[in-house]
Amino acid sequence: DVAINHDPKALAMHAANHPHTAHYCESVWDVDPIEVTRNQPVGLVWLSPDCKHFSKAKGGKPVEQKIRGLAWVALRWAATVRPRAIMLENVEEFITWGPLGQDGRPCPARKGKTFTAFVNALKRQGYAVDWRELRACDFGAPTIRKRLFLIARRDGLPIRWPEATHGNPTSDAVRRGKLLPWRTAAESIDWELPCPSIFERTRPLADATCRRIAK
Repeated sequence: DVAINHDPKALAMHAANHPHTAHYCESVWDVDPIEVTRNQPVGLVWLSPDCKHFSKAKGGKPVEQKIRGLAWVALRWAATVRPRAIMLENVEEFITWGPLGQDGRPCPARKGKTFTAFVNALKRQGYAVDWRELRACDFGAPTIRKRLFLIARRDGLPIRWPEATHGNPTSDAVRRGKLLPWRTAAESIDWELPCPSIFERTRPLADATCRRIAK
């Protein structure tokens, strides 16, 4: 197993959980796929490119093209070591990936053009490609976080998506016992641990943050 990240703290956390993985603290563009895999067959490449330049939380600020284009590294791995499967995880706005205008912001008229080109490039490398949005709470995680997942595979096997295991506690599926109720964050918190209250901060929370907390 190989893990690549430019952030030493992120890599240190990964190394603590996966001590038998070879870790490379470098830009993904500076790593030669053939060299780090020793030219062995590659079963899976998992990509989580920086998502801040796609997320709604970015606001209207100009974006960095170099970071926004990180997902293209998938094509380098596809062309050199031909993994059986490639998976990519990002915010749902990733499907709006398109060229930037002269102001450094995404061009509304060409929204999604780059994403389509990215998918077509994978297909030209012999991959079947599919994607969909999944919510973590539907699969037993105590968070409503929603993400886009893309799967590309070239081994002839079908792309299969997991079935939801949890649902809204008030839904018929949960009431009939077909699904478990969504888990809550409260289940995962040790309430005996001392912790400062968010309402006692010296710097007030942003209005948008307070609205999310209230929700």
